[in-house]
Amino acid sequence: MPTYTVTNSNFNLTTKQQKNLAQGITKVHNIVTGANTYFAQVIFNKTKKNNHFMGGKKVKEPSLFLLGQIRAGRPKKIKDKLILDLKNILVKNSKLDVTQVWVYIVDLPPSQMIEYGTVLPESGKEKKWFNNLPRKLKNKLLKMEK
Repeated sequence: MPTYTVTNSNFNLTTKQQKNLAQGITKVHNIVTGANTYFAQVIFNKTKKNNHFMGGKKVKEPSLFLLGQIRAGRPKKIKDKLILDLKNILVKNSKLDVTQVWVYIVDLPPSQMIEYGTVLPESGKEKKWFNNLPRKLKNKLLKMEK
């Protein structure tokens, strides 16, 4: 359901930082939205040297960007908490100043998303969706929850 893409520019993330970020982002999404952890995926990218510009000028300071694509349908209060908690995870694990961290959340209609070969359910209807999955896939997903 959520796909979070983390892009670091002008600095490197260690393997440990990536692991901590992935776990933190997944945990925040799970706690704030109630979605199972097996839906959250985190993908890391790094900009090449001299490939980051703002205002037409090369950016030289470290920056960290998070683009989260999530299912639409959640109230503003939940999305506000989600974006703030995600920002805090990025700052804590990157050691960057809050002014060097960017977070964007994009709502997508569930009917326009397929994961695990199946169109996704509306928020709150995950249990019914899960119950209709093939047993082999259910077992795979349950293993990821542990």
